[in-house]
Amino acid sequence: MKTYFVQQDSIVRKIWGNADTVMFIFAGAAAEFALNKAVDWLYFTGKLPKDPLGRLFSTVNYAKVIVFAEEKLAIQAIEQMNHIHQKVEEKRGYHIPDWAYRDVLFMLIDYSIRAYESLERKLTSAEKEEAFSVFNRVGKLMQVPGLPKSFEAWEIQRKQQLQENFAYSDFTKDLFLQYKKHLGFFRYWLVLEAQILL
Repeated sequence: MKTYFVQQDSIVRKIWGNADTVMFIFAGAAAEFALNKAVDWLYFTGKLPKDPLGRLFSTVNYAKVIVFAEEKLAIQAIEQMNHIHQKVEEKRGYHIPDWAYRDVLFMLIDYSIRAYESLERKLTSAEKEEAFSVFNRVGKLMQVPGLPKSFEAWEIQRKQQLQENFAYSDFTKDLFLQYKKHLGFFRYWLVLEAQILL
């Protein structure tokens, strides 16, 4: 019997199994990535400014693999993410801040909930807790410290990190310009993403 990282009847699968919802998550993530104080890490390899939409879709695709794959494959995907980050850290000479990892996890929790509620219906407290638990488990497997223990604790920490870890910078300005520059390819990406999901 197959074991999945996320149960087949999970609300998280419903959220990430809908192309429109994923596009909403993507839109929120794109804006938030640009404002994060750790966005310089995304510029370090030079890949983000060259293909910002492609890089963000890559992040979304990793999340989808984790949500829909068997547990063994999902854990392998998480380990691969760890390996990629470690290589970047080695090249740059120091570690990505723990709070930057938490920000990305928190973003996925937040926009998963808000996108679904914007397009479908309000989630129950149990469903919100489930969305939190799935991505919090990803964080634990990535060995990210300082993760909250409940959805309620996450809400408090999320607000705090939004106040502390986000600011408009020269990287923000440049990334929004890159978004505008690459927006002509956006329809192509939307079609491609929809095909992947269906």
